[in-house]
Amino acid sequence: MDGETRVETSNLTPREWYAQIKARPSRAKFGFGTRPALVNIDLQKAYTAVGEFATAYETDPNQLPYIDALAGLCRSKAVPVVWTFVAYMESGEDAGVWGTRTNTPDSLQNIKVGSRRAEFDDRLTIDRVKDVIINKRMASPFFETNLGSLLTWHKVDTVIITGGSTSGCVRACAVDSLSRGYRTIVVEECVADKHEIPHFANLADMLLKYADVESYSTVREYLERLPAA
Repeated sequence: MDGETRVETSNLTPREWYAQIKARPSRAKFGFGTRPALVNIDLQKAYTAVGEFATAYETDPNQLPYIDALAGLCRSKAVPVVWTFVAYMESGEDAGVWGTRTNTPDSLQNIKVGSRRAEFDDRLTIDRVKDVIINKRMASPFFETNLGSLLTWHKVDTVIITGGSTSGCVRACAVDSLSRGYRTIVVEECVADKHEIPHFANLADMLLKYADVESYSTVREYLERLPAA
């Protein structure tokens, strides 16, 4: 947090810090543009199958239904819908240095292409004809993928982000999105992390610096106002 923000934080939890910043914003919003895209990050069983693989903090019990609803609304408006997932070669060499920190069964480099951990959550409705599916290897979905050229082709000016984790790939996407000149929107109920501390701390930080953090209802209302396809 910088000196422009007039919120006392010394005794606040991350959840309280975020709530205060949200209630008393110190900066104007970037706002929505006219040509959005929806980018849903890593909603795969490695992270969403709680009890089987995942131990993610559940920010909102309606996270996946909300994301599904936004995706369906986007399709009805001819708004690009992007789903990313992370998965690596059998050797794990395409994980690079990122994959060398640990080597346990649940390690990053052990999410293999074609494995159950790489599958999208069964609760999601993905149109494999109309939607764009990107296998990414690093945190940001912009890194060494065709996402940038796809957004340019569609003349996108607004990137709406859902998925996980808030402190990792969501944040990396928000930073890269803003850096490329897009109005960047993080859907509050539609992102999650392993614990509420990194979740709320990063929501607060993104709200201060890189993105507008908006409610599901606000994002839905914006999409509903767009002209029909």
